[in-house]
Amino acid sequence: MAVKASVTRKGAVLLGKYVACDGFHETRPLRVVTHAHADHLIGLRQSLKHCERVLMTPATKDLIDVMRGPLFLMMGNVETLMYNQPFRYSDEEITFHFADHILGAAQVLVEDNEGTRILYTGDFKLRGTPTVEADVLVIEATYGCPSRTRPFDASVENVLVSLVEQGLQEGTVYVFGYHGKIQEVMQILRKAKIRVPFVAPEKVFHVSKVCEKHGMRLGTILLSTEDEGRKLLRSNSPCVAFYHMGSRHKVGQGSFRVCVSGWEFRSVCRRIGDREYVVALSDHSDFEDLLEYVRRCRPKEVITDNYRVGDAVALAREIWRRLKIPAKAVP
Repeated sequence: MAVKASVTRKGAVLLGKYVACDGFHETRPLRVVTHAHADHLIGLRQSLKHCERVLMTPATKDLIDVMRGPLFLMMGNVETLMYNQPFRYSDEEITFHFADHILGAAQVLVEDNEGTRILYTGDFKLRGTPTVEADVLVIEATYGCPSRTRPFDASVENVLVSLVEQGLQEGTVYVFGYHGKIQEVMQILRKAKIRVPFVAPEKVFHVSKVCEKHGMRLGTILLSTEDEGRKLLRSNSPCVAFYHMGSRHKVGQGSFRVCVSGWEFRSVCRRIGDREYVVALSDHSDFEDLLEYVRRCRPKEVITDNYRVGDAVALAREIWRRLKIPAKAVP
């Protein structure tokens, strides 16, 4: 029987005969971008030059336009697909299904002419992600090690809100995270009735505006480079300033600071400085949730993504040991 899915040494997830997800492959006419994080945009410039079509959701396209500039995607033939909108190429059909990760994230299902259903999850959080049944499953393995569990997930948002409210009593609170997760924090705080202004640098601001365009409700956001936002930060007025994690050592020194990270498994919140905390907010499934997705999906075989950060080898081993479903880490 032909191999119907694989992961290459350059990070391309191959599904069926025609599709390469999240990486470039010279023999594949279709490139899929599951979401707008950097480790899933590998080889995108090559794909734009060489692939017949590059497929992504409308929200992912808008995010890439902000992150890479509006001319970048114009190098190739980009087509946006809505969730549950089948796209036929030759004798195979490609369908995007929602994935609870960052805005626009998608699971990718390929159905071939033999009726085989081949699914790639991309990155996802089990809560909020619909299960798609498949014969062959390629699954992310970010938290594939059995020790990567977070039994406290349900309380994380409440702790985050309380911590920000505590910091606002002293003035400006600085929040550090990655694109997508930053906007998730904004939405959590707004739902908790925190009404102070949000302040953000240009890229975070424009990513946030894309998220609002696609339905997120984030309230007032001011640019940190314009007068009103700059004045709030200089005077240490009550507001929440959102910066990319890469700016953590450049701004907000000495202020009340909160970093959001999925790589926290022992506690919901950990103090790392005099007025600095890490909160365990994740947009990935933990180990138990990865196993649960496989259980619900009911595949005949599983491939764990061993190219990206995680523990694909351990996950494959545990899928076989606990679920008795053949699984292997690739590459």
